[in-house]
Amino acid sequence: MVQGILIIIAFVIVAALMMTKKIPTLLALPLLAVVICIIAGVPMFGTSVDASTGKTVEIGWLTSVFEAGTVRMASAIMAVIFGAWLGQLMNKTGVTETIIKKSAELGGDKPLIITLIMAVIVALLFTTLSGLGSIIMVGSIVLPVLISVGVPAASAAGIFLMSFTTGLALNPANWKTFSTLFSMDISQIQSFEVWIACVTAVATILMIVIEFKRNGIKFAFSAPVAPEQGKGADDSQQLHGWRLLAMLTPIIPIVLVAFFKVPVTPAFTVGIIWILIFTSHGFQKAMNTLAKTCYDGITDVAPAIIIMIGIGILYLAVTNSTVKEVLNPFLLAVTPTNKLVYILFFSILAPLALYRGPLNMFGLGSGIAALIIGLNTLNPQAVMGAFLSAERIQCGADPTNTQNVWTANFCEVDVNALTKKMLPYLWGTAVVGVVLSAVMYM
Repeated sequence: MVQGILIIIAFVIVAALMMTKKIPTLLALPLLAVVICIIAGVPMFGTSVDASTGKTVEIGWLTSVFEAGTVRMASAIMAVIFGAWLGQLMNKTGVTETIIKKSAELGGDKPLIITLIMAVIVALLFTTLSGLGSIIMVGSIVLPVLISVGVPAASAAGIFLMSFTTGLALNPANWKTFSTLFSMDISQIQSFEVWIACVTAVATILMIVIEFKRNGIKFAFSAPVAPEQGKGADDSQQLHGWRLLAMLTPIIPIVLVAFFKVPVTPAFTVGIIWILIFTSHGFQKAMNTLAKTCYDGITDVAPAIIIMIGIGILYLAVTNSTVKEVLNPFLLAVTPTNKLVYILFFSILAPLALYRGPLNMFGLGSGIAALIIGLNTLNPQAVMGAFLSAERIQCGADPTNTQNVWTANFCEVDVNALTKKMLPYLWGTAVVGVVLSAVMYM
């Protein structure tokens, strides 16, 4: 009992340190994993004989948790890298810019139509794109377009992040990450994420309509977006002619994964080949672009990769048999098994996904979810549904996200004010997601 209390205290302390930015998440997660193992009495070094196979296995946390945890998320990390590589190719070859600007032209002089089109395009792009570099690339084009048609900066920032959150639910790299975390087939993740993406899309449209009414936007024209500094009209990267087929790039990995059951990394590879075919200006230049975007893509998602390594270490720590014996009594006491209690419990606590909290899948939540699944009192898919519903709040509204910080700075608004603006919509999305999960899996 004392050990369990000490582990809970460790969770709280580490969460507080992350919330107050005293320690970065990439250090907090492996540190918490080691502390949990020490408190639970897992030895640093040790071996045991497996009764069923007769083989000697490592049980020391230095090997079975820390070292093994660094590669626990290996397949998901590779999916993130290949997704970022494709995203960098889209940015460098002008595909992203072309999609946005061609779409903006469809809105004509109607601000509401332009805003809705921009929301759809941002969502579509982030089904493939990832990383801060892509946020900057897309945001630097989309946000000025929204502001130029009369959308206030704070509203534009919120709409942009809501649209980003919608698209990320359909990103195959994310599906792979969650399938690894929940130890489920990617199709199980995909089937729920499609529903949650639809709910987020409705919330985004609702936000757009409410913001337009609240701000009384009645502009009947669309002001042109100023060209980037140092670029003239002739420097645009927009594609023309048959090269426009490269605009299909974002949907190719989704179609391959969702309908043809192609693994995520090969699906992204097909997307890379597709975009090279329709944008390259010669073999040597294509190879140079391929190499550079690979390096840039890895750099772009390096922070996410480090966090995923920490998640892997924490996951193996909390699923260690010794640790589970210590924590299971606490979790059995608080984990809901009744459908109504399940809905109320996860709906009310969904904001705990903020600040890398206990429902944040890229924070403490990865370990908590694994522990709850290990109890065998809830359908694992119900656990997945609850945590992915709460993830909506983390993805769009967490002020510790790099995309939130950059967007707030670009639009010159307070990052916490953005959280307050989006929280009602994303919390509502999370509640609907929890209800859907209860209906589908309980």
